[in-house]
Amino acid sequence: MTRSIALLGSTGSIGRQTLEVVRELGLSVAALTANSSIDLIERQAREFSPRLAVLYDEAAANELRARLADTKTVVMGGMEGLLAAATLPEADTVVTAVVGMIGLRPTLAAIEKKKRIALANKETLVCAGELVMDAAEKSGAEIVPVDSEHSAIFQCVQGCRDRGEIKRLILTCSGGPFYGLSRDELAGKTRTDALRHPNWTMGAKITIDCATLMNKGLEIIEAMRLYRLPLSMVDAVIHRQSIVHSLVEFRDGALLAQLGTPDMKLPIRYAMTYPNRAQSPAEPLDLLSCPPLTFARPDEESFRCLAIAKGCAKAGGTSCAVMNGANEAAVGAFLNDRIGFHDIPALVEAALSEVKQVSNPALGDILEADRLARESVKKHIK
Repeated sequence: MTRSIALLGSTGSIGRQTLEVVRELGLSVAALTANSSIDLIERQAREFSPRLAVLYDEAAANELRARLADTKTVVMGGMEGLLAAATLPEADTVVTAVVGMIGLRPTLAAIEKKKRIALANKETLVCAGELVMDAAEKSGAEIVPVDSEHSAIFQCVQGCRDRGEIKRLILTCSGGPFYGLSRDELAGKTRTDALRHPNWTMGAKITIDCATLMNKGLEIIEAMRLYRLPLSMVDAVIHRQSIVHSLVEFRDGALLAQLGTPDMKLPIRYAMTYPNRAQSPAEPLDLLSCPPLTFARPDEESFRCLAIAKGCAKAGGTSCAVMNGANEAAVGAFLNDRIGFHDIPALVEAALSEVKQVSNPALGDILEADRLARESVKKHIK
């Protein structure tokens, strides 16, 4: 059971919901970090009185330092601040809710200190999953997933004494706002269209990834790394209702699923309280009033990002880091109305064809692959 947390990414959607769970459970907050949201992190710091508050943007950190001068909270900036937050002695759990590759180094630092990692940053495992899992195994750090799909699988395998009994992991996917549309129909879709997720309220980047189905591709790779399974044992199905959060198929044909309302506080709360469960103030799923549950195969021709991610999962090496870096850069450009919807997979494929792949990469190789992928996207956009 968690007692004190360091929350990396406190001003984002997952971060704000994590603080709601902190209030419910009466936990303490040792550290808060964000990118540049000065006003919100100041309010959070005044409410939770953390030892440390970090803004990655150095100029924003300087302003926050002045604003919190009347408190006991220390303010830091940049990667140095993130690493300090991830390794605070009084925090037994580090919630990694930052978006993108920026979460990799702090996660590794927290693992080295044998923290519980409540992992909401999928890019960490996508880009460096083998390094992260090896480090966790070596240090004895516990990784508890926060993504709804991976939390569902984590819960379903708790009663599985032998992981060799698992035949397949089945991740569910809402299909995003464009489910059922053809490739031609997707061509003119805008930022505003793509941000209209049918079931979940999330940050902009992950919402766009849901629209392209890249999010499901990233989650397939994440599941492979978490459970050390080959691509052939991880699958995805479209489930529009977002009630079944994922399933595990066992070798005897049994399927175990975790069901619940589309509420991220459920997996966040479980990551905080595991191996126990805490009372939730939310209304539980009512089976008598929920809609019929349907399942369908994803359309990988219209939504090419899913197929690209599977190809990278099969290739291994630094290909996943290249894919992820290029996707982050392309989604950023799409959110700034600089490229079209179909340009996202095209730019990812271009980066994969241009950046040299490294087998069995070290951390430096992964970071360099990420940098080169972003440079490739910038070059093509110009």
